[in-house]
Amino acid sequence: MLIDYVNGIDNFLRFAYNNRDESLSISCPCRFCSNRYNFSREVVREHLISNGFVKKYKNWIHHGESYVQLHGNQENQTLMADSVTRDDVVGMVQEALGIPHMGVENDEPTASDPDQAGASDPSHVEEDDPVQIGANDETLKYFKLLKDAQTDLYPGCHKFTSLSFIVRILHMKVLNQWTDKPVDMLLELLNEAFPTGTKLPSSYYQAQKVTTDLGFTYETFDACPNSCMLFRKEDTKLDKCVICNSSRWKQNGGVGNDERKSGKRVAAKQMRYFPLKPRLQRLFMSSKTAKLMRWHAEERVDDGVLRHPADSLAWKDFDRRNTCFASNSRNVRLGLATDGFNPFRSMNIIYSTWLIVLIPYNLPPWMCMKQPNLILSVLIDGPKGPGDKIDVYLQPLIEELKEL
Repeated sequence: MLIDYVNGIDNFLRFAYNNRDESLSISCPCRFCSNRYNFSREVVREHLISNGFVKKYKNWIHHGESYVQLHGNQENQTLMADSVTRDDVVGMVQEALGIPHMGVENDEPTASDPDQAGASDPSHVEEDDPVQIGANDETLKYFKLLKDAQTDLYPGCHKFTSLSFIVRILHMKVLNQWTDKPVDMLLELLNEAFPTGTKLPSSYYQAQKVTTDLGFTYETFDACPNSCMLFRKEDTKLDKCVICNSSRWKQNGGVGNDERKSGKRVAAKQMRYFPLKPRLQRLFMSSKTAKLMRWHAEERVDDGVLRHPADSLAWKDFDRRNTCFASNSRNVRLGLATDGFNPFRSMNIIYSTWLIVLIPYNLPPWMCMKQPNLILSVLIDGPKGPGDKIDVYLQPLIEELKEL
């Protein structure tokens, strides 16, 4: 059976490289990569042997086969064939902002529902659209993102839209740990190389505004340099720590006036808090992840083998003690982990930045510990680690968990 499977993988790779240079990379259709990442032939073969094919990938549209529509008319086939050549950026925008998909699986919007009609019909997304008159800021952001998601990167480009290309560049920046300057240089070069009329930002600062519109924001709090307290709520305007009396601000060359030449004071230590509620909401805004958040109760095989935290005695004891909470499989189970690291990758520099990460244990075991599904909650500046005072930095998270 294994030999037949390996032979099938080799046949698949021969088909994928039939009209392609052997030195080029291809999309990896294994269960973990899901055609999102490109690798060499050898790496793809290893992934497929170890992980298996992604489910429901019967039509090899990413590897040379034309799209085959099993149901519907020819017009729908053309639309679907065009959609698979692009990322589903419109779907990303709709799910990120909580707009339900309007299409085959949902009822079409009626004339009595102008908000839904405008959201689902690209022809409505114009600058002088009457639907946008009187709209709030969130709605205007949605229309702008939707317009970018449907605008070709440049005239005649059928592979990327303006938004999908920006998202891809930002993703590359994160994966390759680029600083801001290389992204600025790349965008400048691309604007010179691409045809006139290219819808591309001129700098990383402009591209980053996209993530703000999608809701990826955080709060910054000043902290005591000795990690005694946070300057928040009623302590926002304090200049010194009420516990150790240390100054909140960096000293200017040892002078002690707590100000730079510009007159702007700089905090000696800060933390960044990423609100939890919007992150959890997004897990349920996406139709795919919403189903996966119920995996631990609806699809897990309970055969006594420990494969997932839901199989543990602690989980089962918690369910027994909290029957009301356990009765709804959508209720979220979170794990918490923390560790420090040197962001400069140099042992010659003693600097420790600490992060606090939440793990959504509702997800299947092959997903909950993967980097894209880890929830960064708190990022604590160095140069020193918080030590046993880390609970000071947990205050915003604990308050939000209590509220939830």
